[in-house]
Amino acid sequence: MDYINGIIFGVIQGITEFLPISSSGHLVILHKFINLPIQDELVFDVFLHLATFLAVIWFFRKDVFLLLNSWIKSFSGKKDEFSKLAWFIILASIPAGLAGYFFENIIESKFRSLETVAFMLVFVGILFILLEKISKKTYNLDKLNWKKSLIIGIAQAVALIPGTSRSGITIIAGLGVGLKREQAIRFSFLMSAPIILGAAIKKIPQISWCSLSGSEISILFIAFFASFISGILVIKYFLKFAKNHSLNVFAYYRFILAIAIIVILKNL
Repeated sequence: MDYINGIIFGVIQGITEFLPISSSGHLVILHKFINLPIQDELVFDVFLHLATFLAVIWFFRKDVFLLLNSWIKSFSGKKDEFSKLAWFIILASIPAGLAGYFFENIIESKFRSLETVAFMLVFVGILFILLEKISKKTYNLDKLNWKKSLIIGIAQAVALIPGTSRSGITIIAGLGVGLKREQAIRFSFLMSAPIILGAAIKKIPQISWCSLSGSEISILFIAFFASFISGILVIKYFLKFAKNHSLNVFAYYRFILAIAIIVILKNL
């Protein structure tokens, strides 16, 4: 059962990291009903984040190669659409990186509650419905500029509040600056890579690796691969879904999840 539970956690993380439905909201519920024999939950969190980081890199490996190659060449004056996009991704990552470095512990202590998660699930869900209705959804990524990228980056910083959903708030911001739905999702996923990696690297020094038992390591790797595979599948099919479908269904799901969390609160 411990291995099955590890798979469940990994799959849920892989799904909710990329769908705009809040990974923290789901993990809050999972931790209430499923106990894993992991003494150090921090190492578990790092493994799952590294898995989703690698899922992004693997799925967008061609884009990542072009972005990195063009970004390096841009230092010698050779600029193209990929180098511009690479710089915009870096710019968009700065607000969340700074917020995470300086305020993550404060946010974790002040806002990590079921009430906050439920509120943010509803609030961001309402934003989804509004932006789906009023946004132009006309631009591709080649129409991005530094101002629009910074707006999306600032939105990503808000995702430090549990229940927000990093992908959700950045997709909303992308729609807000006029990007097509699938283009907003694509940019959201690409800009997630440095943030997910940075968050994992920041936590690594806090881990006591020598305290892990053999069974704990097995569960960690099982959860890692479950998260990696599910993450790739979610990215692939979410992009296809978004081309022709509204994202309102995820807003409604967020409302249902918020109600579930409130019910849990009343029964604690």
